[in-house]
Amino acid sequence: MEPPARTANVAENGLRDRLAELIAVLGEGLIERDTALRLCLLAALASEHVFLVGPPGTAKSELARRLHLAFRVARYFERLLTRFTVPEELFGPLSIAALEQDRYERQTDGFLPTASIAFIDEVFKANSAILNALLTLLNEREFDNGAGRVAAPLISVVGASNEVPEDEVVAAFYDRFLVRIPLGAVSPGGFAALARLPFAGDLRVPERLRLGGAELETIGRAVDAVLLPEPMLELLGALREHLAAERIYVSDRRWRKIVKLLKVAALTDGRDRVGIWDLWLLQFCAGQDRAEQEQVARWYETRLGVHRALHPQRMEQAVAALEAQLDIEANASDLSYDDAGRLSFGEAVGDPKGGGQAPRMSFMQTRRYGATHIAARIGQVQNLVDAMDAYLADLDDLLAEIATTLPRHLWLDPAFAPRAAATLRETRAGVETLRERAVAAREGFAALPRLVPDPGRVPEPVAT
Repeated sequence: MEPPARTANVAENGLRDRLAELIAVLGEGLIERDTALRLCLLAALASEHVFLVGPPGTAKSELARRLHLAFRVARYFERLLTRFTVPEELFGPLSIAALEQDRYERQTDGFLPTASIAFIDEVFKANSAILNALLTLLNEREFDNGAGRVAAPLISVVGASNEVPEDEVVAAFYDRFLVRIPLGAVSPGGFAALARLPFAGDLRVPERLRLGGAELETIGRAVDAVLLPEPMLELLGALREHLAAERIYVSDRRWRKIVKLLKVAALTDGRDRVGIWDLWLLQFCAGQDRAEQEQVARWYETRLGVHRALHPQRMEQAVAALEAQLDIEANASDLSYDDAGRLSFGEAVGDPKGGGQAPRMSFMQTRRYGATHIAARIGQVQNLVDAMDAYLADLDDLLAEIATTLPRHLWLDPAFAPRAAATLRETRAGVETLRERAVAAREGFAALPRLVPDPGRVPEPVAT
């Protein structure tokens, strides 16, 4: 497999190493929230928004506050919404001075339109007027203030709720959150670490690690140069078809944003192209709730190493077709002629009723095949075996990457590596079994009865 190339403008300024250290610092004292923290930061680097869903007390607001600490000169805004929330609480009070001049404007300083990182809890409890204003802010990074529209310095909004909305009215708003992260209580295995956390002290992020406008601009300029290789594009298309078949809707706008997020993930990890491991992130973008995300995750894990046109399912079909053809040819019969060109009748004895011996005339013989025919069959099987060998080599490369590349990947959950390895080993074992069957078919064709002299006829390839 081709080694990952590095992207010069990111590698040279050490952004990847800074991000790795930044993630480690931001994660201090967070129990079982490493993946959520990484995803929040990645979304911000891609100028996208994050939605956290889970019960109260699962560190949703803490994740947003720590995300804010990742950036220099970035204002933070936080608000809990209720059905009684009014626009002034998010966008600022009306300006009395402007009203005296017959202008309907808000004093936005210190409110959401001037924030870089924002946390909006129970976001779906807002009324339609607030949601409509938020849509423009999230999409365009602009805020309608009176008769004019002003630019907002917004990097990312972290929305949160205890549950995924089912109301169609807010579905369009929910679609604006590209990354959706389910959160639950700390597991029994992590409870001891949670109980021993200190209660005093604030998290301090060294200034040298914090990000500013220069880094975001560098990422924004370089993202279009990141390649989306054809195998990765084919996998995205296959997932799109799979989701459509399962009646899981993903908008075209979201697919565009997903591709950008994958490119930012590769870029900030120091590579110039999207790789198979980056596609692990798809589950958090394509699934609307935990059940759909788990479905996408299962699809992805079963497709690991399956990014060739000839994947194990097609291998199975090809091997079965060749085996069926071998069975037909090995058991086929022809008319038997003697040296004078007349049908040759051989005698066989045996009375099926158990009586005396009775002659039975036969003029059939086992079909024979010319060397050209047999060579063509062997060649087709050998091409399949060669493709399987190349596939196995790819799987071996991926297994090697699990031990070398995955531990350094900025955005992957470390717990994913053993699951990926198990899936790849299972796939490899299946391909090995298919290869053995293909080799047996090749030997079967080689052992077909020979016709001398060779008539030189080339058979039609077996349809696989």
